[in-house]
Amino acid sequence: MSTFLFDKIIFGPVKSRRLGISLGINLLPTNAKVCSFNCVYCECGFNFAPKEAHIPTRDEVKAELIATLSGMKANHEPLDVITFAGNGEPTIHKDFAGIIDDTLAARDEFYPNVKISVLSNSTQIDKPAVFVALNKVDNNILKLDSAFDETIQLLNQPGSTAITAAWLIDHLTKFEGNVIIQTLFLHGIVDGKTIDNTTPDEIAAWLKALEKIKPNQVMIYTLDRDTPTNTLQKATHDQLAAIAKQVETLGFSALISD
Repeated sequence: MSTFLFDKIIFGPVKSRRLGISLGINLLPTNAKVCSFNCVYCECGFNFAPKEAHIPTRDEVKAELIATLSGMKANHEPLDVITFAGNGEPTIHKDFAGIIDDTLAARDEFYPNVKISVLSNSTQIDKPAVFVALNKVDNNILKLDSAFDETIQLLNQPGSTAITAAWLIDHLTKFEGNVIIQTLFLHGIVDGKTIDNTTPDEIAAWLKALEKIKPNQVMIYTLDRDTPTNTLQKATHDQLAAIAKQVETLGFSALISD
């Protein structure tokens, strides 16, 4: 199935299913997909990086963000959130922490009521600078698609063998609740193997992980756009609703996007 890349550093605003009117920030090349995961469902496709791929500098990101926010404010354009997303994992940028500081300052100058969100796959949260930066943003949205290693390997395809379910859960717990967990539910066939993170065993293990992490919110969603793997199927609304009900029974807020 067709996928797409974000062709700018600053993109949008777009209407986000989960966040409202969102101005996006892409810290990766506009002509490549660079990520520490290689998720089979990623709308940007599988990882690839041509030799001429350019990672934007901190100064480039700052200049484009200020120019965009300044123009939007002058035109009285509405905005709910500034979101780090784009063509891969934003926290792998070497100046991620500094860019967060620049973004907070620009937000305070032009749109002080707007929230800052980071959509991350959680693989860099062991790095002190990333951990501190994520604790500064309004919406620290971190991925946990399963509490089973086999599912993570099939679904997320981590670039490092160090990334296991136990590793993710342990490091997510260190945020002491200042985290929003995002989980994408689906089923299908990957590399000839059945994958389904909506089964009772999957949900039970995932709920146990949430009890340890104690997130301030859980975002539950499913496929909405094209994926690089054409053997995947979205979870139904009824499945997501049933999962959300179990999350809320544990005392956590659940947000469904389907």
